[in-house]
Amino acid sequence: MNFWSIYQHGFARVAACTGHTVIADPPANAEAVLRHARRCAEEGVAVAVFPEMGLCGYSIEDLLLQDALLDEVEKALRDVVTGSADLLPVLVVGAPLRHRNRIYNCAVIVHRGRILGVVPKSYPPNYREFYERRQIADGADERGGSIRVGGASVPFGVDLLFAADDVPGLTLFAEICEDMWVPVPPSAEAALAGATLLVNLSGSPITVGRAEDRKLLCRSASARCLAAYVYAAAGLGESTTDLSWDGQAMVYENGVLLAETERFPLGDEYAVADVDLDLLRQERQRMGTFDDNRRTHRARTADFRTVSFVLDPPLTDLGLRRRLERFPFVPADADRLALDCFEAYNIQVEGLQQRLASIGGPKVVIGVSGGLDSTHALIVAARAMDRAGRPRSDILAWTLPGFATSDHTKDNAHKLMNSLGVTAAELDITPTARLMLREMGHPFGSGEPVYDVTFENVQAGLRTDYLFRLANQRGGIVLGTGDLSELALGWSTYGVGDQMSHYNVNSGVPKTLVQHLIRWVISSGQFGDETGRTLAAILDTEISPELVPGEEMQSTESKIGPYALHDFTLFHVLRYGFRPSKIAFLAWHAWHDRESGAWPPGFPEAKRVAYDLPEIRQWLEVFCRRFFAFAQFKRSAMPNGPKVSAGGSLSPRGDWRAPSDSSARAWLRDLARFDE
Repeated sequence: MNFWSIYQHGFARVAACTGHTVIADPPANAEAVLRHARRCAEEGVAVAVFPEMGLCGYSIEDLLLQDALLDEVEKALRDVVTGSADLLPVLVVGAPLRHRNRIYNCAVIVHRGRILGVVPKSYPPNYREFYERRQIADGADERGGSIRVGGASVPFGVDLLFAADDVPGLTLFAEICEDMWVPVPPSAEAALAGATLLVNLSGSPITVGRAEDRKLLCRSASARCLAAYVYAAAGLGESTTDLSWDGQAMVYENGVLLAETERFPLGDEYAVADVDLDLLRQERQRMGTFDDNRRTHRARTADFRTVSFVLDPPLTDLGLRRRLERFPFVPADADRLALDCFEAYNIQVEGLQQRLASIGGPKVVIGVSGGLDSTHALIVAARAMDRAGRPRSDILAWTLPGFATSDHTKDNAHKLMNSLGVTAAELDITPTARLMLREMGHPFGSGEPVYDVTFENVQAGLRTDYLFRLANQRGGIVLGTGDLSELALGWSTYGVGDQMSHYNVNSGVPKTLVQHLIRWVISSGQFGDETGRTLAAILDTEISPELVPGEEMQSTESKIGPYALHDFTLFHVLRYGFRPSKIAFLAWHAWHDRESGAWPPGFPEAKRVAYDLPEIRQWLEVFCRRFFAFAQFKRSAMPNGPKVSAGGSLSPRGDWRAPSDSSARAWLRDLARFDE
């Protein structure tokens, strides 16, 4: 495979095209279509969509009934067909065509010198400013037919799908303007029948507020249909006798806006984006109700006809034309991030509050290290107590220093506990750990500086053991602090260790989101200034288990890899089931240049790093080995905790059910497919 080709990774580049229409001048409009098409071909576009009746202009009214004009439309269409013979894109062009005794408002699908088929508008409007039915026939019942155009008979009807044999998942369906506005759009049936790329050729004059309505409908259609939706509206050049036109063009995918043009353009405009066909296929596979709906409507969806074609896309490096979040769990948009943090925090708080209420209102026992995860779990617990009308002193918080605990983190733990007003205490585990290591016959017990996994896990296990026994003694439950990323990698001590608790509020929160949740807590004033200052100091602390003594702080990420990359992989594995080779391709585009793309608000400048392809591949392999072949036995026994992100959770009772004795070989073989 060519690692750098979008078409090798399940993408298809699409374009919504708009520009200057010359009303009632089909040759001029045909040349404009070909001008767009040539540019799209140069950019590797698979499908280019043009406005409604673009070959003559939408706003020509009774001129549609003039034979001279209709003759020129057909000739212009032949010019487009001939002129596209050596061009890559499928062109979806708007034209009025004569058929039987009427004129139909049509989408003509053209590729490499031939017409693949013609789709009529299902619902010509006849209200307010629209009087289409005066000239245009209703095409909703046109199924299974053909039309003679350009000297040949081609498929005609609203039951046509156009599928690329050599681009898996690229199946196109066209509807026209008003078809999108009715309660059951033709595109909904087409999506159930297999269409993944829904396109809309639109006239749609502009009035105040209509642009937002169009965006709402396009977004909704793409989300409900688990599809891409490409919309191209008429612009400058249409008649302004009674109306005006804004040339709005946009591309949505599964509810997400991928690209849009400036409105009211003076010249040619293109909204170009790379649609992820793998993503759409995965969403449909996972959402069983999508296919249930298809079976419910099989009477309408079973008889769609498929017209096949060969796209023959370029397999070269075309770049990637879509926005990628460096942190898929952490949007770079400030408003979106604030909303996500508000919801995530309150999901955790409500989850804990309900659990405490349902089991008789026990106290909360928590270990506080001065690190991010335990800090966040503690402030969640504090807010849960506030909401329940209980004193924060019902939170029994211990910091449990070990052999490598730094004064800095211990000091932060005490400051945080004191500022929140919880019941705070310190319990030094080193004497017990030293005794256990000596009685086990571990070299450290005899004074040797041996800091192996046993040395580390004795400390991690003792902390949890103490917390459980303290909970027994004080009438409480142990609140877990481990996060989603640690669950994914198995970065926890199993059983009597940080893998276990009575309830874990952080189990649905990825590591990369935790810091932003704490920032949001500070900025939203959930607690006082003193707590805010301590939280800010904790944010600046290196992520470390603090288990091994030494002058240099033990860094988790230096051993296991950057959480930024692991969370990137986790999201795309858990949410979409993507192949490692595709994840590497996406990660390179998201992370290879620290100066390109947006960073989440408040992300420290000093931590804005870049990763090259060898680094990405290295840590992807680590992820695959740990996630698929090692860590599942820990997840299979994980405590209860609330799902937080749409990216998924790892609960064996919820999003992720997998065998504990699986192999990672299939994923590692895929990772080895591409040529660096």
